[in-house]
Amino acid sequence: MHEMSLMESVIEIICETARLNGARRVKSVRLDVGVLSHVDPDALLFCYEAVRHGTLADRARLEINRIAGEGWCLDCGTAVALKERFGACPHCGRHRVQMTAGDELKIRDMEVI
Repeated sequence: MHEMSLMESVIEIICETARLNGARRVKSVRLDVGVLSHVDPDALLFCYEAVRHGTLADRARLEINRIAGEGWCLDCGTAVALKERFGACPHCGRHRVQMTAGDELKIRDMEVI
């Protein structure tokens, strides 16, 4: 389960950022997780519960925003929705689609006190 190491890194980043900015506690965290990122949001939530205890994020609320897959077809020059990695362009059927969104895992923002 790679979500555990991912969430450990998220907790480390938000707690270090909070400390560097003089915060006493993290109140909430919002993550953007792409639907094509191979990261399971339910597993992330489970891991969050396991690793946040004893940190500045001990009582922080976690919100996970799912980011849809999007791409740019290099053949027909069209922005397209992607339902799978390396999928065909729904307009021309070719497979030269460059992914532009949907594979990210990033900290959108956090609220501290």
